[in-house]
Amino acid sequence: MIRFALFALLGLGFACHAADRVAIPAGPFQMGCSPNDDWCENDEGRPGGIRVDVPAFAIDRNEVTVAEYRDCVKTGKCRAPKTFQRNKYCNYDAPGRDRHPVNCIDWDDAQRYCRLHGGRLPWEAEWEKAARGGKPTRYPWGRQASCQQAILDEVSPAPTQREPDGCYQDRTWPVASRPANAYGLYDMAGNAGEWTGNWYAKNALEALYAKDRLDAPEQGRQRVVRGGSWDENRPNLRVSFRNVKPPVSGNVVYGSIGFRCATDAPD
Repeated sequence: MIRFALFALLGLGFACHAADRVAIPAGPFQMGCSPNDDWCENDEGRPGGIRVDVPAFAIDRNEVTVAEYRDCVKTGKCRAPKTFQRNKYCNYDAPGRDRHPVNCIDWDDAQRYCRLHGGRLPWEAEWEKAARGGKPTRYPWGRQASCQQAILDEVSPAPTQREPDGCYQDRTWPVASRPANAYGLYDMAGNAGEWTGNWYAKNALEALYAKDRLDAPEQGRQRVVRGGSWDENRPNLRVSFRNVKPPVSGNVVYGSIGFRCATDAPD
């Protein structure tokens, strides 16, 4: 694991947070449909996954929080996302949610934040390799999921009639509210879904990523979102599940989407 030092970005006029990023070693992994996963969809590749070789990189230990993003907004370098006043599921300006993942954010704003902090949004293959933590299973921890492992839509009967989304809180939770995966990364399943750097292509795993074109395709209409969220059910939290959203929300509220940053491995 590595911790990147606090530094000032040349020409940007402000100092960045010390990004707590975890180093992921170079090497291949099996991307896509996990072995014996009967929930796989037709854009997740063949059963058992597809061998994809990923260069070394580093990725944030946690999803970017409201407090971290607000600091960037205060500098004038980042644009504020949709706020709690706009929609109760948006964490920005919500009382008591500074440690929650920033959500209700467009792709360009997430990518800009990462660039300003010495990184970028992770490529989809990087994201999945990091989420798996070296495991071939449906989830980073195994085959089944519940509120013990992740913040999700808990579909089992509740002791009361409370909304089961967000493990009965009907919202996100503070980052790192559940155990980390084998790489020491938190909330790679649930809490907030996460933007990746890629445009969506249905056949990307076999046609592109298997040929080591991790940044492909070059264009598209929707961006890939990974990890599932607080208001999604168990199938959507699988490490191979590929969600998609237009990069600009417009009048829609992306209350389920946040992000974390990544970077190429340092020389």
